[in-house]
Amino acid sequence: MKVAVAYDHRGRKSVEVVRTTIEQQGHEHLDLGPSEEGAVDCPDFAYVAAMSVANHEADAAILICNTGIGMAMCANKVKGVRAARCCDEFEARAARHQFDANVLCLSGELLGQATLTKIIETWLNSDFEDRARSRRAICKMRAIEQGQDPRQAVAAESRIHPSHNVANPRA
Repeated sequence: MKVAVAYDHRGRKSVEVVRTTIEQQGHEHLDLGPSEEGAVDCPDFAYVAAMSVANHEADAAILICNTGIGMAMCANKVKGVRAARCCDEFEARAARHQFDANVLCLSGELLGQATLTKIIETWLNSDFEDRARSRRAICKMRAIEQGQDPRQAVAAESRIHPSHNVANPRA
């Protein structure tokens, strides 16, 4: 699996842990920056990484900023992206199991290296549990992306499949 990695200046110190963990789990990372030193704006890099997932240039993405909040907010503006800010293994597993999150957002300031490693390992090794309730939730998220009322979304099981499953990117 190819995992895009992007960060801002506050996430820079954690990026090596992210890259190493991705490689140790048997995956490839696509570094999307920044390449320059100094302060940068997280929306610029969240957008590039989220678009790489939406356009199927990467199977998933991991984004790092001060808290992970800014990256998640920005990435979730891209159609087809389901970004989750996770602070522990439970949240990482739930993001994948229940909502088929294809972007993981992390805090470069609040999480230590061991915690970052565990969260990434858990997220990369968790699969979407293809259950009716989860499919329905994803269908409703897509309705919201299209400016529709999610309460009106009809979830015919035959047409609801995660658009970009990290465990099986071509599913």
